[in-house]
Amino acid sequence: MSRIGRKPIQVPNGVNITLDNSVITVKGPKGTLSRELHKDMKVVVGENEISIERPSDNKLHRSLHGTTRSVVANMVSGVTEGFTKSLELVGVGYRANKTGEKVVLNVGYSHPVEIAAEQGIEFEVPSNTKIIVKGIDKELVGATAAKIRSVREPEPYKGKGIKYEGERILRKEGKAGKKK
Repeated sequence: MSRIGRKPIQVPNGVNITLDNSVITVKGPKGTLSRELHKDMKVVVGENEISIERPSDNKLHRSLHGTTRSVVANMVSGVTEGFTKSLELVGVGYRANKTGEKVVLNVGYSHPVEIAAEQGIEFEVPSNTKIIVKGIDKELVGATAAKIRSVREPEPYKGKGIKYEGERILRKEGKAGKKK
């Protein structure tokens, strides 16, 4: 039995969960999330908790058990607390500005790079070298942060680029001088 899949999900006050066949909808103070789950997974909605059950022990159902539970738990925590990802710009002249719903990145190209916020995503730029991506959908927040990071990934020699906050860049040694 999956250790993660067996754990029940605690539902805080103010969160409503509706189940229509295999589509689960979670409403909370920060918004609403809806997702279609695999048709074989059984979601049991109790009074203050949700549990996920699998029909058999075959490989597909075992692999879906923990995944389904994690997805539903992320939906519940997303509508109550939300998710954030922080990015740092490292490099001389690298900076970010927020204009409207877009983030404009100046990261060493001949032109600024604009990234628009998708539905449910919010950008925050507290300083010109830091970007915070916020939202209630964990998957969308992570994908948007990865999209911003892919504009200029950190390079291994000087560490210049866009990196996640706290990310450790493995450094390489540069070319050695000519031996005499």
